[in-house]
Amino acid sequence: MDIQKIKTLGELKDSSYKPRSIKEELRENLIKKISKKEITFPGIIGYEDSVIPDTERALLSRHNILFLGLRGQAKTRMARQMTDLLDEYIPVIQGSEVNDDPFKPLSKYAKDLIAEKGDDTPIEWLHRSKRYGEKLATPDVSVADLIGDIDPIKAANLKLSYADERVIHYGIIPRSNRCIFVINELPDLQARIQVSLFNILEEGDLQIRGFKLRLPLDIMFVFTANPEDYTNRGAIVTPLKDRIESQILTHYPITMETSLSITEQEAGIHEDQLKRIQVSDLVKRLIEQVSFEARGSEYVDKKSGVSARLTIAAYENAVSSAERRAIINKEKETQVWISDLVGIIPSITGKIELVYEGEQEGPYQVAYNLMEKAIRTQFAAFFPNPETFKKRRKDSGADENPYRAIIRWFDSGNHLNLLFGLKDEEKIQMLYKVDGLFGLVKKHFPTANAKENALLMEFVLHGLSSYSLISKKVVEGKIEFKDLMGSMLNFSPQSFRDEELDDDDFK
Repeated sequence: MDIQKIKTLGELKDSSYKPRSIKEELRENLIKKISKKEITFPGIIGYEDSVIPDTERALLSRHNILFLGLRGQAKTRMARQMTDLLDEYIPVIQGSEVNDDPFKPLSKYAKDLIAEKGDDTPIEWLHRSKRYGEKLATPDVSVADLIGDIDPIKAANLKLSYADERVIHYGIIPRSNRCIFVINELPDLQARIQVSLFNILEEGDLQIRGFKLRLPLDIMFVFTANPEDYTNRGAIVTPLKDRIESQILTHYPITMETSLSITEQEAGIHEDQLKRIQVSDLVKRLIEQVSFEARGSEYVDKKSGVSARLTIAAYENAVSSAERRAIINKEKETQVWISDLVGIIPSITGKIELVYEGEQEGPYQVAYNLMEKAIRTQFAAFFPNPETFKKRRKDSGADENPYRAIIRWFDSGNHLNLLFGLKDEEKIQMLYKVDGLFGLVKKHFPTANAKENALLMEFVLHGLSSYSLISKKVVEGKIEFKDLMGSMLNFSPQSFRDEELDDDDFK
């Protein structure tokens, strides 16, 4: 029998349906998924051996949960996905504001309706997608918002005394009875509001003003909090924290591969961009490395964290930067070049919180420095580390510096100006002018195709500049590569101000 065809309490009694609490529901459905080796939280990457097992243990224990972690760590997404562990449909008394269970009615409305109609009491079926409530904790949230209050308009319209339970206007928590209810950024909730949650968590009781009201709500509570909030804005009051049985610590991706997978999954790349723009593994790794560098930077506030949204937004901007260039140049297809990564700076500056020293440096300069550090770190993973050759003595008998020919080309007075809007063919032709550049790439990547070779050649120039072997200067509309000493000695007063050279640069 299709359970949704049941329309009355009497029909429900005759069926095989058995009521259970929401935590029992979550527990039993989770057990089924684990037994069948199904993925319990699809799309959550990097938590397979940490957060997900902790969450499963909490659900099996029928615990309320607090997800504690920095921003962009999938705390709310984990909570939302718990709805997949609910039954597809549950029966409720038709017209009930608090999703009354037909077998265990809570509200006066439901009790009166059953007393009046008995087995003919109408019921309806609530889908699991509607069994989720969420509230962002802000300082202006009141007890009335969460719990409820007396509604004088309802009392006047129904001509009821304020002592009548029917004059109560239920808040968002009672309306989430038999649902998963999430309070995001819990420390932002005023202490007196947090206190109002004590009885709900401990006894399931609802207390509204002077009403002697016993309303044992059936709710799965999930809270999220950022450790930064504990000092900057507020705190979780100790008695409330004590009533939340499981506190689960979230974290950022630990490995580059995990971070790459998250960005690949979450980035919103348009279909036209997928057809037109190629993104190499090198460029993807450089973008991910920016977030790793930011999390360790002295200029970035570590308490605030660096969200995974940084790399997602940066990846989207990198693709769009290449697409814009291709549209201007009327190219049918192109790839994301290293120079296109200048376009991700707005994604970085909007996603990091700077400490005082970082504010002094300036958000743009911090973002640019993070990109340079990312290039430096990744360069050593693709090519021999230039530091190794900088430290070797010439007479040590060691292998010749593989970058010598390239550096000599620049030392001879040559320079390379790569305009941001260059067509691919023009850029490739310019890169081949640099002595030793193609030979170096071909030696280390013999199977690379023409486009990959060109990208790697450009990467070498950026890499050598990050190790201070050649000079790189980003000016309006182009990137200039020159020899290091020449760029320091041949400067105008304006360029002196732009580059902010100090005495140590000339030693």
